Amino acid sequence: MTTHELWQAVLGELELSLSKANFTTWFRNTFIASQAGTEVCIGVPNAFTKAWLEKKYHRDILNCLQNLTNHTVRVISYRVEARVPAPSMAVPVAAAQEPAYVAAPAQDAAAPVIHANQPQSGEFTLNGKYVFGTFIVGKQNELAHAASQAVAAQPGGVYNPLFIYGGVGLGKTHLIQAVGNELVRKNPNLNVLYVTCERFTNDYISSVRSGQMKQFKDRYRQVDLLLIDDIQFLKGKDGTQEEFFHTFNQLYQSNKQIVITSDRPPKAIPELEQRLISRFECGMMADVGSPDFETRVAILEAKCREKNYALDREILHHVASVVQTNVRELEGALNKLIAFHQFKNIPPTVESVKPILTSFSPNTNKKTLTPRQVIATVAGYFDLNVDDLLGKSREKRLAFPRQIVMYLLREEMKSSYPSIGMELGGRDHTTAMHAYDKICTCLNEDEKLQHDIELIKQKLYAL
Repeated sequence: MTTHELWQAVLGELELSLSKANFTTWFRNTFIASQAGTEVCIGVPNAFTKAWLEKKYHRDILNCLQNLTNHTVRVISYRVEARVPAPSMAVPVAAAQEPAYVAAPAQDAAAPVIHANQPQSGEFTLNGKYVFGTFIVGKQNELAHAASQAVAAQPGGVYNPLFIYGGVGLGKTHLIQAVGNELVRKNPNLNVLYVTCERFTNDYISSVRSGQMKQFKDRYRQVDLLLIDDIQFLKGKDGTQEEFFHTFNQLYQSNKQIVITSDRPPKAIPELEQRLISRFECGMMADVGSPDFETRVAILEAKCREKNYALDREILHHVASVVQTNVRELEGALNKLIAFHQFKNIPPTVESVKPILTSFSPNTNKKTLTPRQVIATVAGYFDLNVDDLLGKSREKRLAFPRQIVMYLLREEMKSSYPSIGMELGGRDHTTAMHAYDKICTCLNEDEKLQHDIELIKQKLYAL
């Protein structure tokens, strides 16, 4: 295994345990600068990153390296080394479901508009890997995929805005960037701006602080295609919501295409203004769900072809049966088993793969749940106070989330009805029975509730 392959495998493991912001901020443009005996030296882009990795992530990095090298590596050092990665190394393999950019911690530089006929050298660029041809279509994402293709065929048309929502790691970023890549392929002079909601917010705050609101408005309102990732982070930001409302109106009235992603549908985003909700819902809304078994196998097959690494179908089926949550975890598991067998120089078998996938097993995660975690997670999801959720009030805003808690305690933890009632403020067991039956019935016909439950489960098992 080369040092590059080893570091890609390390990044694949680290990404699964870190937030998107932390992973991209601290590990972008890092690499193994040298390896001698039991010592590995990590190259980092600046002294700030060096200090942070030494203080915050040193133990995690060492553990990953030791796991992948059978404890051959014992010492890690860091040095500042400016090295521009080759194009094929610009984005870690394990980060294939993340945006191909990172905002440096101390920068307030404006996000540039992308001109397809110019080198994409700014912080925010479309990732060339995110095209329709590399997106695996299944039952859970076919509507979102078809809507994205329709937008790419006729931007500013009936599907404007396009609002794609779904859980973490299911391909939302891939789809919206595929729209951008397809449009700039067809029209090299198109002005495209791809940013996260967090970056939009930071740009707005920076513009207000520096008195450059005109430049901000020109930058965001004079594009042909605006791609916004993770719009749910607009919640509670009144000033940013106001500015985005006007930006949206300007682009919409000019028949410019807007594509938005979120981890939930508009009405489920807390503290989002009603006028924004109505605008998000006026175009096309499409959800992406967790891939089914057949889709997971197809994704693994595609990734194996991409990495030029052959795996028996029996192994692919085993991986797909164990890793069920999202595409990002699926690729992380694949990267991990490939790295292990390449390092050991042994052919993969189902038996050799099983121990590698233990950390991805949903059963392992479920054993760690407690009733308090379930209650706190549901309360956080619906932006409620835990004490109110456990209280006596029968207000609808509290009663329905309370029933969801009871359903999850029964479904995920197999708790008895009396114990569920006790956890929810000493309620009678018949209340818990009624809540469970009601949620089960609603799940059969309410797609929004299905999506909410899925997102809550993802948050629970990410604890």
